[in-house]
Amino acid sequence: MAWYKKITWWWLLATVIILTVFLTVAKSDPFWRILRFVSDGILVTVMVTTTSFLLVLIAGMFGGMARLSKNKFIYGVSTLYVELVRGIPLLVQLIWWYFAFPIVIQQIGRRFNMPSFVSYQANAYLMAVIGLVFCYGAYMSEIYRAGIQSISKGQMEAARSLGMSYFQAMRYVVLPQAIRVIMPPVGNEFIALLKDSSLVSVVAVADITRRGREYMSTHFNPIEVWTFIALLYLVMTLFSARIVAIIERKLER
Repeated sequence: MAWYKKITWWWLLATVIILTVFLTVAKSDPFWRILRFVSDGILVTVMVTTTSFLLVLIAGMFGGMARLSKNKFIYGVSTLYVELVRGIPLLVQLIWWYFAFPIVIQQIGRRFNMPSFVSYQANAYLMAVIGLVFCYGAYMSEIYRAGIQSISKGQMEAARSLGMSYFQAMRYVVLPQAIRVIMPPVGNEFIALLKDSSLVSVVAVADITRRGREYMSTHFNPIEVWTFIALLYLVMTLFSARIVAIIERKLER
């Protein structure tokens, strides 16, 4: 049954890829022109997703450890961060980082007479990455926390009895085991982040979605444009899902 499921998923991915390639290689209008127009947006989408996800993994690790901290201040700050961020839609957060955060920096510059801050202008790509990391870091913190708590406390105690510090025990004993446990939800978060990266189009990042909207506003063919954009996202998400599944099987061994 497991073998049959693997074949089915690969056939689904192959079917979508063949359909996309057929529409473009055959230079069937307007799909070939759409691909040429949004090709730079594909690279932007991949860069935003991969950069954000790598930073989310780091932020989530520290956030998860902070959520397990016995220090009341660290625990309180991390808990407040997780609860507040999870209660605000990602789109609203992205808009805040791009439109409101620069004004905050400028006001600080005026208050403390810092000319470089007064003239600060938001970088769309940087603000998009910060917004994604800030939001997904909260969700990833909970994934790490759950993964660490799933490891028996005896593992930490055994590592400490061997003379390891708390951080050494986390790095060499607990986290390697926790990563195997959290790999499925982490993979799901990557796929969700890839799809949610389309929201950065509202903050002037020229990703696939924004480039598709620009093409549609010029040629007025929404059916062809958004069907093809959907196919491009589907190819990327299905391919990512297969890679995540391969990594999961390797970690299980």
